[in-house]
Amino acid sequence: MGNWLQELTKSDTDKWIGGVCGGLGQHSPLPSWVWRFMFAFLFWCFGVGFVLYILLWIFMPKKVSAE
Repeated sequence: MGNWLQELTKSDTDKWIGGVCGGLGQHSPLPSWVWRFMFAFLFWCFGVGFVLYILLWIFMPKKVSAE
């Protein structure tokens, strides 16, 4: 479990807003649509999904392109 978490970056191809869910989908066993659904569910039911998404958007590093 720790390996994918250490390599976690935002996606530059699978993104709707900030690439957070796309990055989580690329680096975890769950696809990006499941992450989007979970953030939306947490937002609508508990109001914390938006805060979690914004924090991940700020603190999750961008993918470094290999040139």
